Amino acid sequence: MVCGGFTCSKNALCSLNVVYMLVGLLLVGVAAWGKGFGIVSSIHIIGGVIAVGVFLLLIAIVGLIGAIHHHQVMLFFYMVILFIVFLFQFGVSCSCLAMNENQQLKLLNSTWELMANSTRDLESKLDCCGLLKTPQAQYEKDWAACPAECKPKGSCSTCGTLMLQHASEALRILGGVGLFFSFTEILGVWLAMRYRNQKDPAANPSAFL
Repeated sequence: MVCGGFTCSKNALCSLNVVYMLVGLLLVGVAAWGKGFGIVSSIHIIGGVIAVGVFLLLIAIVGLIGAIHHHQVMLFFYMVILFIVFLFQFGVSCSCLAMNENQQLKLLNSTWELMANSTRDLESKLDCCGLLKTPQAQYEKDWAACPAECKPKGSCSTCGTLMLQHASEALRILGGVGLFFSFTEILGVWLAMRYRNQKDPAANPSAFL
């Protein structure tokens, strides 16, 4: 059965917003997982991803309600805000993919000392000791105060190695998913504009939108 233009646009817009809700939840979940592993090297970018995910989730709910009720005002604000979310999501996703290991390492070195006592918690959580084995003096200082369970065995990995591994994985997922679905948001803006300008067959036949 072939649906009419109005019904097809409505169904497509509703389906697209359900996808946006799932993408928003995915971005927030992966970003929270990344922060949970103590990825201090990319904490600002990951914070930006969480913000984008939350905004995408909220605007998708607004778009879904607007599409169901064919609400002119909600659809207008949906189009404007979704385009803004697209710009931010595109920029954040590109930043995630562009951050290489050397940049992450520099940020790790600059923030490790600022973490103070929280480094001990991180070492216990990841079962590692010290940031990296260079510089040697800093590593020996971290090793002496390390509370990790692996310390008595003398086979601890460095926290920097584990953090870089998790950071790279999280940034790849966030960047790839965010970049791919950011382009679908342009489709969402176009569909909302098309649907908003169509006449609702359930409304007064003599009324034009």
